[in-house]
Amino acid sequence: MEKFFRNLLLGENNELKNRYLIISAPEEFIPQADPTSTRQVPDKLIPDNISVCKVIEAVGNNQLSVKEMMQLLSLADRENFLNNYLNPAIKDGFVRLLYPDSPRHPKQKYLLTVKGLAAFQELQH
Repeated sequence: MEKFFRNLLLGENNELKNRYLIISAPEEFIPQADPTSTRQVPDKLIPDNISVCKVIEAVGNNQLSVKEMMQLLSLADRENFLNNYLNPAIKDGFVRLLYPDSPRHPKQKYLLTVKGLAAFQELQH
């Protein structure tokens, strides 16, 4: 953990591997299973943001450009689309770029991530 914090706080570039980051707690501090506890609710796949849901449904199993997505959603203002629809979908991990290393690639398209595909399947049911 020291290497992690040195990277974080001091800007060092130490190699971080799981075997270096494991901390074993004494057994007395490990909580025992409580038979009366309830199961945890699984993470929601469908985002709370309606705009992100619309992008997920529009993209589906396709690879679409910004212009194609805007046409499918009947939107005209590119800046509004980027700020309120596409960028939040990318930030939340539902959509990814086809060419992530060059965001302004002339043939740039967008497609769903694994998380996005799972949300798309949930939205279809």
